[in-house]
Amino acid sequence: MKEMNELKRKVLELLKEDARSSTALMATLLGAEEENVKTVIAQMEQDHVIVKYATVVNWDKVDDERVTALIEVQITPERGRGFEGIAERIYLYPQVKSVYLMSGAYDLLVEVEGRNLREVANFVSEKLSPIDAVLSTKTNFTLKKYKQDGIIFEEHEEDNRLMISP
Repeated sequence: MKEMNELKRKVLELLKEDARSSTALMATLLGAEEENVKTVIAQMEQDHVIVKYATVVNWDKVDDERVTALIEVQITPERGRGFEGIAERIYLYPQVKSVYLMSGAYDLLVEVEGRNLREVANFVSEKLSPIDAVLSTKTNFTLKKYKQDGIIFEEHEEDNRLMISP
């Protein structure tokens, strides 16, 4: 059982690095049987450990104007359901890309995407703010994304200076 859990963890690490990796390559890298790798992946897909295989896109390189906002939301929890019902109501909107329960000055962090500033502003004023449990919102627009999911978007120059030692 412990061996299988270790295999699952290692397979997840490989898939997170490159979801296009073949099961044959993963088996070779892990020193495991390909059938075991296939079985582990199928089980994790069925158990929703692996939810989706996705591509990380640098939208700044695509001729596609879109606006991303991170909205800090203070809410009053619902009796008996806490934050769950309100979070669900918010994450069901198609403009919402992510919702996080936070500790600190606000309760939820909501990532929203729109075609322009007005579209995001309309979402906040017409959909989000009118929810009874929402006490306040603070919208922060993303100006530039430098890194996402461990992937650096900008090409950076390497430091080619010579080391000087005493």
